[in-house]
Amino acid sequence: MSNTTKLHATHDNGRRTMLKMTGAGIAALGMGSVISASAQAQPELALGTEWDKTFAKSDKVNHKKVSFKNRYGIMLAADLYLPKNSSGKLAALAISGPFGAVKEQSSGLYAQTMAERGFITLAFDPSYTGESGGEPRNVASGDINTEDFSAAVDYLGLLPEVDRARIGIIGICGWGGMALNAAAVDKRIKAVVASTMYDMSRVMSKGYNDSTTKEQRAAALEQLGQQRWIDAENGKPAVGPVSLELQGGEPQFVQEYAGYYKDKQRGFHPRAINSNASWTLTTPLSFMNMPLLSYIDEISPRPTLLIHGEKAHSRYFSETAYAAAAEPKELMIIPGANHVDLYDQLDKIPFDKISSFFNQHLNA
Repeated sequence: MSNTTKLHATHDNGRRTMLKMTGAGIAALGMGSVISASAQAQPELALGTEWDKTFAKSDKVNHKKVSFKNRYGIMLAADLYLPKNSSGKLAALAISGPFGAVKEQSSGLYAQTMAERGFITLAFDPSYTGESGGEPRNVASGDINTEDFSAAVDYLGLLPEVDRARIGIIGICGWGGMALNAAAVDKRIKAVVASTMYDMSRVMSKGYNDSTTKEQRAAALEQLGQQRWIDAENGKPAVGPVSLELQGGEPQFVQEYAGYYKDKQRGFHPRAINSNASWTLTTPLSFMNMPLLSYIDEISPRPTLLIHGEKAHSRYFSETAYAAAAEPKELMIIPGANHVDLYDQLDKIPFDKISSFFNQHLNA
């Protein structure tokens, strides 16, 4: 999660905090228009070969950087992890998140760890962030970012080492909601895990614990509309102050976010929005009236596993999603864990459970 300013002076503390962190405060071609192939083409991504992760490199897997396009033509950057000394076609997992993070952080840790356990894994940067393409930078879209998961499935399914009938996905934090949305619409996804999940459309449109009033929502939309005028006049989107620069007095969970993203010995990465930048101020617009989890029950009969920390401020997102989902479904609460513990704390992330879940349901 990320940053920036208040949308309206009357917002309560929960709403103000959410807006600071998310940046608000974040198919038809027109008749007669012609776009040349060269104008549509995107340049290939220039991806380095150095190990630039926030976690140590494993000697049990092979790693390489790769790229692929999503359905909107945006080039995505990813890290591919393959178990060493494997043979035959393997099950595969596409992984992304948290919201405002990059593949060198939590999603890469999940990917490498699951590759150690025998899966081919792909940790990718969502559109408009990290090393992935898309302009303007640092903007999110529930639709496009859901598509990013399906594009990752496309890529994995074309690899000769992958059994395309055995592909699952993992979404972390804000990308947990995207993963559930992707699994609902993309029947090729055979199983889904959402870890320390945020429903970004719910928190942006309703505030934390659904505390935003109709009047506050109307004021927020008015402010976002005025920001569009400013952006249109300037010819580029405005961004807020750098994320998670604590001034004192922030809620405990905001301090916990900063404890991960800002700590160079833990989770800081220069390309991560939450570590070193901010979302565009109008990022919430695409989430304000597009509930991500409207069709979560349609994941069934494919299985869903929701994992959350007992002490996480965001726990209610997974509990609500679990209630709305259809069987087969599981909700695993990690005793004593807060929200960001499930980003990188190996003694709290239940990799044994995640592995057994995918081994059971991708090998069925």
